[in-house]
Amino acid sequence: MKILLVEDEAELVRTLTQSLGTLGIQVEGRGDGASADAALQQHAYDVVVLDLALPRLPGLEVLRRLRQRNDTVPVLVLTASGDITDRVYGLNAGADDYLAKPFELSELEARLRALHRRRLKSAHSVLAVGALALDTISRRFTVGGQPLELPPREHDLLEALMINAGRPVNKLLLADRLRSSDSVLSHDALEVYVHRLRRRIEGSGAAIHTLRGLGYLLEAADASPA
Repeated sequence: MKILLVEDEAELVRTLTQSLGTLGIQVEGRGDGASADAALQQHAYDVVVLDLALPRLPGLEVLRRLRQRNDTVPVLVLTASGDITDRVYGLNAGADDYLAKPFELSELEARLRALHRRRLKSAHSVLAVGALALDTISRRFTVGGQPLELPPREHDLLEALMINAGRPVNKLLLADRLRSSDSVLSHDALEVYVHRLRRRIEGSGAAIHTLRGLGYLLEAADASPA
């Protein structure tokens, strides 16, 4: 799971990045509303954790702009302890949940995973291209009903392509989704993963096409990319 943490308390960002990272949750931090708004327009996240009291652009405005773009990414709003007004404003503006400060790491983790599960369940439970299928709840791939085991980055890459099957996915978005917390994935490395995936799904009835200037497209092997 990859989250965007929008919080101007640098020490809290550092602590949560490290603590959630040990739980398998990748954290990208932004310290102000304007940079968070820009990041949300350029990158894809599984959940957004949004403080409302932010410099440069208020958290509520970040949330409003997000929903105006019809972005449905789940948003967990951080509020001051006991501040009902902030909770109401956040939920009315399109937030999915809220958490009052101070909070326990275990509760934050539980809420993040619940929001992520809810989003996955709201989508089709099984996506299929040819004989290649993805169960969006268990996140397991099969080919003709047989399990397809993949290394983590290849799994995440194929998942992103499957969710967007029939539509080109920008290389920058894919590279950003596959990067680790301490390194950026180069375009050359991305091409290596795509090459490996093509070999792994041969005979599945699905194919990955390269669309110059647009990115990669997953579709049925007998279809012709536009």
